[in-house]
Amino acid sequence: MTNSKNNIQYKVFIVEDNILYARILKKQLTDDNYQVKVFHNGTDFINCLDEKPDVITLDYTLPDMTGQDVLEKIQQKLPGAHVIVISAQEDIDTAINLMKNGAYDYIMKAPDTREKLSNIIKNIYKTDQLATENLLLRDAVKKKYNFRNLIKGNSREIDHVFDLMDKAIQTNISVSISGETGTGKELVAKGIHYNSRRSNKPFIAVNVSAIPEGLVESELFGHEKGAFTGADFKKSGKFEQANGGTLFLDEIADLNLNTQAKILRVIQERELIRLGGSETISLDVRIIIATHKNIAALAADGKFRQDLYYRLLGLPIEVPPLRQRGNDIILLAKFFVDEFCKENEMEQKTLSSEAKQVLLSYHYPGNIRELKAVMELACVMTTRDTIKPSHLNMNVEENIQNLLATEKLLDEYNREIVLYFLNKYNQNVRLVASKLGIGKSTIYRMLQKTE
Repeated sequence: MTNSKNNIQYKVFIVEDNILYARILKKQLTDDNYQVKVFHNGTDFINCLDEKPDVITLDYTLPDMTGQDVLEKIQQKLPGAHVIVISAQEDIDTAINLMKNGAYDYIMKAPDTREKLSNIIKNIYKTDQLATENLLLRDAVKKKYNFRNLIKGNSREIDHVFDLMDKAIQTNISVSISGETGTGKELVAKGIHYNSRRSNKPFIAVNVSAIPEGLVESELFGHEKGAFTGADFKKSGKFEQANGGTLFLDEIADLNLNTQAKILRVIQERELIRLGGSETISLDVRIIIATHKNIAALAADGKFRQDLYYRLLGLPIEVPPLRQRGNDIILLAKFFVDEFCKENEMEQKTLSSEAKQVLLSYHYPGNIRELKAVMELACVMTTRDTIKPSHLNMNVEENIQNLLATEKLLDEYNREIVLYFLNKYNQNVRLVASKLGIGKSTIYRMLQKTE
């Protein structure tokens, strides 16, 4: 059989001093499509352990050493190998002792030994294959959640986010993520979890603002059957589901003060009791919170518990709005276009320079979510391989109203103003230069900075 761990055949070594019996076993296992090698004494076998067999069948009585001695050598040099001891006599005490010392199984030499051995190795192979698949899956997950695979961007602003995420994965410190709606706060939380020591444990995300107020505590802490009207069965809460892993509480600022007090107690005590229950459940949960509101101001105004705020603040990470990320806008736009075309088996499309200018001049009140929707629609609207400004469904007229919403350098304001008027007057550089009272060369220099 092919071993998916390293794309070579599954290796089985037979250690058996009876030449005829060794041939019988070898034929059976060769027919099962294993790579088989036979040894008639312990010394020759031990000298070949560096070939790293996956399974070893071991005759308990060998001419030069006992099966126990060989087993000890295997444990020292190749602790991961599966050892099946084969004996000519049934000895329960010996079998138990060998199993305690690392043998996988113990079988008697009998007419049906070949079939038994074949079935045991098949089961070992399936288990090894599953374990290998799990390892590959974990590697794939880690690759998927690599910061730069997960969050697209090369800007200084997003690099700062990556730096903070890298600090967050080193410990179990709580993390508080802030940023406007649509900036990718949950992606940051996932990136931290799946690159941390908790990556093999659950990541449970809860948008608390989407849960009806009367059900929040049941969702978070769980309930026993009969705890309240409609509780027809026992239910584990999100804290319990995230045990050992990470609980991501999105829009936590929308929780009422009473629920905040209960969350604080659960975090401090590291335990909870389901609603209507009496059993204490121990918890080991990392908390990551997110909000688009100013939670510090809410705490100062008494609208958010200060003790819970300081408990959850941990490492603060602010995700910048898309309008502050410069050329990341173009990088993300291309990514969304490529993904949409691939998923829908469409011809790949490119962005015209005019379309890029429109994208860079827009304010993006909906941030990355809005950009994604705009680019997907653009792919549908264009009938050719190039996306132009006419394919971009954005309310550019409202954009100028948002120009001063964020403090920027004067050069950045000037560039956005020029881009706005270029879009308004169909990229007529001469007309825009006249309208703004600047030279055409000034406009061209600004356009170079957006490429």
